[in-house]
Amino acid sequence: MTASHPRARSALRRLKGAGPEISLALIVVLAAVSVWQAWRLVQHMRADARETSQVYGRIIAALREPEISGDLLLQIANDIDSTGIPVVITDPEGIPVAAANLPFGGSVDYDDPRVLGYIRELDRLNPPITGQDFGQIHFGSIPLGRHLTWLALLQIGLLVASVTVGIWAYRAAVDRNRERLWVAVARESAHQLGTPLMSVGAWIERLESGDERSRDIARHLAADLERLQRVAQRFERIGRPARAEPVALGALAERVAAYFEPRLPQNAHQVAIEVRAPGAGPSIQGDPVLLEWALEALVRNSVDALSGRGGNISVSVAAGDGTVSIRVADDGPGIAPEVRDRLFEPGITTKGGWGIGLALARRIVEDVHGGTLQLKASPIGATFEASLPVQSQSLA
Repeated sequence: MTASHPRARSALRRLKGAGPEISLALIVVLAAVSVWQAWRLVQHMRADARETSQVYGRIIAALREPEISGDLLLQIANDIDSTGIPVVITDPEGIPVAAANLPFGGSVDYDDPRVLGYIRELDRLNPPITGQDFGQIHFGSIPLGRHLTWLALLQIGLLVASVTVGIWAYRAAVDRNRERLWVAVARESAHQLGTPLMSVGAWIERLESGDERSRDIARHLAADLERLQRVAQRFERIGRPARAEPVALGALAERVAAYFEPRLPQNAHQVAIEVRAPGAGPSIQGDPVLLEWALEALVRNSVDALSGRGGNISVSVAAGDGTVSIRVADDGPGIAPEVRDRLFEPGITTKGGWGIGLALARRIVEDVHGGTLQLKASPIGATFEASLPVQSQSLA
């Protein structure tokens, strides 16, 4: 599966969050253009009305003359030319003898095939005028008609844009409110976990003062308590700026595997986890709490895929050219083709649960650390690869 660029997705989320402001600005701009076009249209209408009146006046004056002088005909022709109305005059045989405002530019011979084609186009717009002593006058629409068409299209575009950006702004506001609610619920949940965690800590201390079996149970409970405390800290971090400090990814992978290893099935359907890393490194600048959260989400996804069947999970860390990759692979059933394109969307899951683990992992890797998280092609099972820049530019 090919992932789109993470920075582009991050920019799209920021753009979506600013939807109401952008929509308002866009509507104002379109409305201003519409008003400007309407004002220009009024000016054109005034000029066209004035020029048309002058042409009509000269034509009527010419018709009253017993003989029309060449200078008057030339003046009338110039007036028609100034109106912008396309006109072609043909003789009784249909041969063009005069024309004005042709759309071809420059001087055009009247026997040009384009002129004959343009005559047919004019006739589709307006029926030609037929005279007794001459052939036909073929004419088109005044430029004002074209301006009216453009204005109508602009108004339709303004309406469509207003409706579109209105819907976009509404959805952006809903998403923003939903995210704020999620942040508030997460922080409140972390706060509520504080009291029971303190109580569990007290009970563990009592178990540690007992016999060997009690102390052994207390050690496991203490590990789980530490884990719960880290989870509570993660929820407190939601919505806050990410940290930028050195993170040894090899040590991080070992720590995540050490937590899962004693909790994996060991009898029926055994699941094993292996870490391949060059010691504690390589290191990057990042947020250790969030990166551990993302890696745990990937490992847990593999554990869930192997539940009820057993198998192996491999966590490998390798350094590249300016990047470090963390790859989590399993030999489970793989990812169903129908969900691959939506695998990283919240709520998408084939194993039950909330379906937010992979979505959360991608957001941490890409939006927070400026890396990429992809499902890689593999002959068996599923392989996820997170590529992280050594010096992240996305932490804030």
